[in-house]
Amino acid sequence: MTGVALEAHAVTRRFGAFTAVDTVSLQVSPGEVVGLLGANGAGKTTLMRMLLGLLPASEGRVDMLGGPPNRERRRRVGYVPQNLGLYRDMTLAENLDFVCGTYGTPLPAVPAELVRYADVLVAAMPLGAQRQAAFLAALSHGPELVLLDEPTSGVDALARAALWDTIRAQSDAGVGVLVTTHYMQEAQQCDRLLLMARGRLVGQGSEADLIGDTRALAVRTDDWAATFAALNAAQVPVILDGRAVRVADTDADDVRRILEQAGLAATVTAVPATIEERMLVLARGADRDGARSVS
Repeated sequence: MTGVALEAHAVTRRFGAFTAVDTVSLQVSPGEVVGLLGANGAGKTTLMRMLLGLLPASEGRVDMLGGPPNRERRRRVGYVPQNLGLYRDMTLAENLDFVCGTYGTPLPAVPAELVRYADVLVAAMPLGAQRQAAFLAALSHGPELVLLDEPTSGVDALARAALWDTIRAQSDAGVGVLVTTHYMQEAQQCDRLLLMARGRLVGQGSEADLIGDTRALAVRTDDWAATFAALNAAQVPVILDGRAVRVADTDADDVRRILEQAGLAATVTAVPATIEERMLVLARGADRDGARSVS
């Protein structure tokens, strides 16, 4: 396939007075893996449903595989929603029979690790196997475009790596892929990244492009829980990475002062910022803007 696989032109979605997606434009080309990042509530799932034509846009338009989303074009798309799109009260074999019967395609080869679950209800399968089965069903008809909404959420690192092998195999075959994820390691596997905050597209490009001039500090302390609590109470943009405390876009002297006042000993060191810290800064800024607009 040549040209653009998926394109959104300033799409907006309102629910009453609430704007869930605000004038977002994006593009996915054949053979490209585009990562859609953003905190919970940023509007990623709503946007994805609009791109599929499952939810009408309040404004703007979507072009999918050469035209507006409709039943025939959606037959050329593979979709894995957050709830996986499988019938939990049916077995794996029954789910595949149903999907392939709908598309009029032959049953796919079932990977060896899934064969044992052929006659098991999906609800009784381990989450990693459920996600693998969802991929198998979504790709069984050879789609030209694939949309994946947090497809590896809740599975272990090995299972995530295997699912990403499947994603890359699709792009290598010329399929355009749009994927939402909360895992920053997965973002690094995408060809291009889009960053959403409060319904808006606030950045796109490489990881370095998105991070921009965001600054970060590593706070090393023996009492990480109390340190996190003190900084959070002071409304500092703070996150936990395991037991490591990290602060975004805050002066190091301010961090030291807050911790001294709380009676906490710590060393504060400048470190390279991550996309997660950029997302935190944007989310906090959007929350402040939203509070000002309501007041």
